[in-house]
Amino acid sequence: MTTEHSEQQLPGVHYRTETRQRLVPHTVNGKTKMIEEDYDALVPAPPRDWDQIVTTAVTIAAAALVAVAVVWSVASIGDLLTRAVVAPIAYLAATAFALAWVTCMALEWLARYDAARAAGPRTAGTWALLLDMALVATHGYIEEALYVGLAGAAVSAIAKGMWTVVMRHQSRPLPDRTKKWLLQEEAEIAARLALAARTRHLARIEGQAAVYAPVQALEAAPQDTARDTPGQLSPTVRSAVRAIRATVPGLSHDDVLDHLDTLGLDYDPDAVLLALDNEDTRQDARDSSSGAPLSSIAPPGQSIADSVRTALSSGARDKDKVVSYVHKIHGSDVPRSTIVRTFNRELERSA
Repeated sequence: MTTEHSEQQLPGVHYRTETRQRLVPHTVNGKTKMIEEDYDALVPAPPRDWDQIVTTAVTIAAAALVAVAVVWSVASIGDLLTRAVVAPIAYLAATAFALAWVTCMALEWLARYDAARAAGPRTAGTWALLLDMALVATHGYIEEALYVGLAGAAVSAIAKGMWTVVMRHQSRPLPDRTKKWLLQEEAEIAARLALAARTRHLARIEGQAAVYAPVQALEAAPQDTARDTPGQLSPTVRSAVRAIRATVPGLSHDDVLDHLDTLGLDYDPDAVLLALDNEDTRQDARDSSSGAPLSSIAPPGQSIADSVRTALSSGARDKDKVVSYVHKIHGSDVPRSTIVRTFNRELERSA
């Protein structure tokens, strides 16, 4: 580590040594790199801020007085209450009287830039302090040492007064326009916080509705225990599918199947997928006013999955050929995505 001194040092100015870093070239085996090097530098030391030192000392003294007053009040009021309840409960309740006016002082400090908001904690703190002092004095009277009770009450009054003086010294009055600007800024921030909280609450409610709406629809739908026949949906499954798509728009077909599995329903996946694809095709046809889709020419009871299995069993492995075959059997209105999805699933099962 190297040491560097300032070229010119002013007389009467105190300096302190600071460790700093700099990049210096260093060569090893003919290869140069910039490395960090520590060095000491003398920098002027600022003079002591005696105003801040005194303010800090006064604040610490005021806080110490508040602590002494709280301890005295808890001891006196707690001993007074032990005449009616056990000691742990008595002293625990005694802390409420002392902490009440201390808490009000803290709130008054937080509202020091808004006189209207600070007035409430100041008034409440004054009443809490008077009650605390009265109980401390009462304890001294019962113990036949009224002067001790009055002295203890005076400790709380002195602590409160000292802290009030410190707060008034450290607080800085704001111009009227600045106070109004600050109030508007606080109102806008509070509004954003409230809006964010309510938005999260609404999102949570919407999520719960998305979960329970299909269940409620199932409870209202006619119940049947029979499994879906090929190419047809039972009333229960049909109601569930409609409820799921109405509650959570934009779901993919596989997501609808996952919701049905979550509800524990017994259904034919091919029938559900065909119904969803037909519904999408009809919706597209209504939107584009292109007319009704072509009717199916499949034999009664034969599903798309049956046709795909037939094509696979005959050795067909090309998707385009299977799609063409299914279109010949069921008509060209069957979406290609449904045929390809069924083709992939049946191909995996047969592997």
